[in-house]
Amino acid sequence: MRAWVQLGILALLGAGAYAWHDQAEAWGVPKPLALLGLEKAPPAAPRGGPPGGQIPVVVAPVRTGAVIERVESVGTVRAREAVTITTKVAGIVTAVRFTEGQRVREGDVLMELDSAAIRAEIDQARAQLDNARTQLARARALPAGQAVAQARVDELETLARGAEGRLRQTQARLEELRLTAPFSGRVGLRQVSPGALIQPGTPVTTLDDIGRVRVEFSVPEVNLARIQLGSPVVARSAAYGPRRFEGRVAIMDTRIDPATRTLRLISDFDNPDEALKPGLFLTVELTLESRANALLIPEEALDPVGDRNFVYAIRDGRARRLPVQLGLRLAGEVEIREGLTREDQVVVRGLQRLRNDAPVRVTETMTRPTS
Repeated sequence: MRAWVQLGILALLGAGAYAWHDQAEAWGVPKPLALLGLEKAPPAAPRGGPPGGQIPVVVAPVRTGAVIERVESVGTVRAREAVTITTKVAGIVTAVRFTEGQRVREGDVLMELDSAAIRAEIDQARAQLDNARTQLARARALPAGQAVAQARVDELETLARGAEGRLRQTQARLEELRLTAPFSGRVGLRQVSPGALIQPGTPVTTLDDIGRVRVEFSVPEVNLARIQLGSPVVARSAAYGPRRFEGRVAIMDTRIDPATRTLRLISDFDNPDEALKPGLFLTVELTLESRANALLIPEEALDPVGDRNFVYAIRDGRARRLPVQLGLRLAGEVEIREGLTREDQVVVRGLQRLRNDAPVRVTETMTRPTS
């Protein structure tokens, strides 16, 4: 009996609570179920996202441009031909026939030593030669009955050739007293004066042919396979500010330096105004490769993960996450060697909200200069 009474009381309480719940909604009073946290919450509105779930992004087209890959080094200018003028014999300087810094031609006389003694020897040798030739001519011209023995004629011929040889030897000694330019170029500072007694090997001046110069420099061995004869070289010097000197690789060393693991190169430069002096220090840039139609994208489009790089390309209204292989990095741009085509557009803003194959809405397309 008590159980039925209890059930009746609970039924009455439930009915009263339901009636109060409906009336409270009409009066604007908090509902009892809501107070107890038992009322079913209404469905939550979707959080910030554009209509249709599309993510707004800013994109930039892949552009093509010229890319030049270079390696930088330091070099030193060398004259195409360079020599220190010295003497072979001892003597007293009688004449200096050049001025410092003068341009001379091959064969021009630069300096003369005292030659009086040698000229006297030449006169003596010439007289001996004339005498030998006269005796030989007489022996050959004698009548048949007065002819000398053939042995005597042979002896006179030998004497004549000996006298001729001594004359040429003395004349050669005379030439050693005259210093001449071995090639065309520009002489340097004079280091002797007239009247000075000089010994063999004494420096007189320098002679450099710098109408065309060579620049020596070294590059790391890792670039060996990409270096070719004729590759362009650009050189700069602090002495000439922004001026650029252009040349080409002329010689490659046949060996790698085992101490520095570098390859020595020599490049040729035209130097018509002789601005490049032997010994000048230069900053050298060697062109390893030039690509006229490289694919370039803004650097901010990259999404790096570890040692890999990805970009989001817009295809069919969706952001496709693509792995890419990078090339050179330029000012604000990066070269793409693999992974994109020139018709692609890449996301540059809004990357943080993207996932692979997410629908997107392009809000802006960045315009970039082409080259």
